Amino acid sequence: MVASAGRPSLLRALRHRNYRLFFAGQSLSLVGTWITRIATGWLIYRLTGSSLLLGVVGFCGQIPTLFLAPVAGVFVDRWDRHRVLLVTQVLSMLQSLALAVLALAGIITVAEVLVLQVFQGVINAFDTPARQAFVVTMIEDRADLSNAIALNSSMVNASRILGPSIGGVLIAAVGEGWCFLLDAVSYLAVIASLRAMHVVPTAPAGRPATRVWEELRTGFAYVAGFVPIRTVLLLLALVSMMGMPYTVLMPAVAVKLLHGDSHTLGWLMTASGVGALGGAVYLASRASVLGLGRAIAVATTLFGAGLVGFGLSRVLWLSLLILPVIGAGFMVSLAATNTIVQTITEEHLRGRVMAFYAMAFLGTAPLGSLLAGVLAERLGEPVTIMVGGFACILGAAWFATRLQRLREVMRPIYLKQGIIVGPG
Repeated sequence: MVASAGRPSLLRALRHRNYRLFFAGQSLSLVGTWITRIATGWLIYRLTGSSLLLGVVGFCGQIPTLFLAPVAGVFVDRWDRHRVLLVTQVLSMLQSLALAVLALAGIITVAEVLVLQVFQGVINAFDTPARQAFVVTMIEDRADLSNAIALNSSMVNASRILGPSIGGVLIAAVGEGWCFLLDAVSYLAVIASLRAMHVVPTAPAGRPATRVWEELRTGFAYVAGFVPIRTVLLLLALVSMMGMPYTVLMPAVAVKLLHGDSHTLGWLMTASGVGALGGAVYLASRASVLGLGRAIAVATTLFGAGLVGFGLSRVLWLSLLILPVIGAGFMVSLAATNTIVQTITEEHLRGRVMAFYAMAFLGTAPLGSLLAGVLAERLGEPVTIMVGGFACILGAAWFATRLQRLREVMRPIYLKQGIIVGPG
């Protein structure tokens, strides 16, 4: 028997003051982040015309997460997460400002972009697990946690719709430098929202009794030994590495396959964002975490099938119809995985577990970006995208065979939390 669905509101997590502040600040800042993403890809492709270098840029921006996130997770569990986020946002603002100064001065080079991408990657290795773990701190009522995670996804994808559209116009009108500057200014919104919060410090009192290596080993053993978390993170890692690199190839697809320009790139990214926003709204409308395993399997299959179709498309209108399916499939899979992991993770391990989540999501992506860049140079962008799609379909099929086992393991946890109630 399923427990009561609780509050039906799509926006119920916004009743928490701290989350409301976070949502407002991040909504503005993330628009700037997506403007920078599209501007960076366009800048590199304009300077070099190389799909390989598009993959290298993606690699440099995310590879630090692969190596640093597990250790960062240990410190996220040791440090005050609110303070960590303040520091990472200030550093991210400075990184975007450096890009803006170099681009507006007309002296920016590919090497400088790569170095600044690595710097941002180091920041993200700490920011991502801290941000994910901090959500629980902002939500006093655990029943609203899944809604908060879904609203986070909605926020990301609303910005994903606006950001590329604005970026495409700005690139054509005034160039990439102003995009970077606008992003730097947008960080002031999230910094102000963090400063305005009333939070209880999360850092444990006193000096840690164990060493970093011991805590890292404990976190790894927990993730590797707990079947539900291990399984969902393995699928997420596959999808991120093989499926998501289609985004770094978008500039080449826009120009070479669809014969467009920066406006075309903006439309493509926006179409994907529309689908992702729809997927996030669907998750926000759900009253319970029950059934998310099946949702992950179905969404990953749709994501893979969409990639195959996108790789075959040679006309803009068809690509714009397929991309929302891709965006929705990935977002449902990603956010549902986040919700499951956050729901069943023990609190004292949350920072470390979310670091492995970041490693699966962002840490494997650079390997995929680099692989996609190499394959695109040799086999072409369409084949590269389709290979990723078929890999995701196979991963979804494997995950579906594990669902019954996952339900058996997770049922006692849901019973303990009151998410479901047993007979009698």
